[in-house]
Amino acid sequence: MSTTPHSPAPGFLEGRAPLGLGSWHLGQGRRDWDTEIDALLTGLQLGLGVIDTAEMYGDGLSEELIGDALRRLPAGGARPFLVSKVLPHNASRRGVERAFEASRQRLGVDCIDLYLLHWRGGTPLAETVAAFEALKAEGRIRHWGVSNFDTDDMQELWRVPGGRNCVVNQVLYNVHSRGIEFDLLPWCREHGVAVMAYCPLGHRELVDDPLLAEIGDKHGVSGTAVALAWAMRSGQVIAIPESGSAAHVRANAVALPLVLDAEDLAAIDAASPPPRRKQPLDIL
Repeated sequence: MSTTPHSPAPGFLEGRAPLGLGSWHLGQGRRDWDTEIDALLTGLQLGLGVIDTAEMYGDGLSEELIGDALRRLPAGGARPFLVSKVLPHNASRRGVERAFEASRQRLGVDCIDLYLLHWRGGTPLAETVAAFEALKAEGRIRHWGVSNFDTDDMQELWRVPGGRNCVVNQVLYNVHSRGIEFDLLPWCREHGVAVMAYCPLGHRELVDDPLLAEIGDKHGVSGTAVALAWAMRSGQVIAIPESGSAAHVRANAVALPLVLDAEDLAAIDAASPPPRRKQPLDIL
């Protein structure tokens, strides 16, 4: 297995790895509460320093689980980079204030590192951006961004006062969902916006993908590690796979030093070709 590191992660992560921990279904009874907390703490110990959540996930239960995990961090342990999201129906000036305060309390923190608009709704972007900028000016968030924005949405955001302060667009991206490569990923690269890939393992179908398993065997890793290394290969993408078990988190972490060679990438392109035209944005 290659030990050449990936390209540096986006600067706002302050040296943290571009591989994090998702939490879409955590805290909701799929596994024992302590088992999922152990998974989060294991990830942090292995250098997966980004934790992504949202007020929507379990109606706040995922944020509560993460807050519990943070209270269990060992003294002197590195604090993770926390990401949460506000729902579109809460994206007004007052709604953002209320939603943020509820998320902050569930997480048990004074400041959320990155706060995202989960997807577009009926509130004008200018109002949501103003609310985000106010939270940032008050030191309650450090950065803000968006999620599920296509290229035309990003172009509109860029025309809004303060809109160019967006640092992240979180979208669906994996080996089987490559539409953003045609126009959205290049646009974000040109404008200094990092891409955060949710569901980088798809609906878990990539866990058992035979081609990824074959490439993994070549490098002495799992197929899931190959899928994650592929998603992060540009240095522009932060991958946030969800895992509720420490064993799966350890398997994912192996992707960090893995660099796929030209033969690997060509095989993946042959099986899942990159887009040749504009495609509608995939959204889950």
